[in-house]
Amino acid sequence: MTRKSRTRQLSPEEKRLWSHVARHVKPMAGKRLTPEPGDRAAPAPQVAAPAPVPAPLPPPKPALPPLAPVERRTLQALRRGRKDVDSVIDLHGMRQEEAHFALLRFLHRAQGSGHGLVLVITGKGGAAVSSGLVEERGVLRRMVPHWLRLPDLRSLVVGFEEASPQHGGSGALYVRLRRRRGAG
Repeated sequence: MTRKSRTRQLSPEEKRLWSHVARHVKPMAGKRLTPEPGDRAAPAPQVAAPAPVPAPLPPPKPALPPLAPVERRTLQALRRGRKDVDSVIDLHGMRQEEAHFALLRFLHRAQGSGHGLVLVITGKGGAAVSSGLVEERGVLRRMVPHWLRLPDLRSLVVGFEEASPQHGGSGALYVRLRRRRGAG
């Protein structure tokens, strides 16, 4: 007894649909899509040369850690005189460029010495009248917080806050420093 095959032949509409699907599918690597015999709608696929392997991308730079405020307990201890700052720099009276470089050197030295909290005195500034024109003052008071947010100092600075009145108030900043990498 011969067994009859149960394979059903595709209708012309099913063949057209399959041909359409096959044209829009990318064959797996090393495989070819062979057209059905008698199927004129599906052209023979082109075998493309292997695509060049792109050079690996350099690892992404780590994102800058966000600034954090100085802890409330630390601020209270400073205000009450139970804690002292580790080091102080007085920038007022300096020109912007001079103050910026002095701040950079100071923060690097302070971090290298293991200091965790420093005081940066900017001066309060104000407006001075000079020959009828208003001369800009208090530049460092505005610029130092900006500098502390820049990428070149973010690797050193955890955060900063306006100092309490006994340390200079609005003319000074407490700056919390990061621990050195590799340090305890």
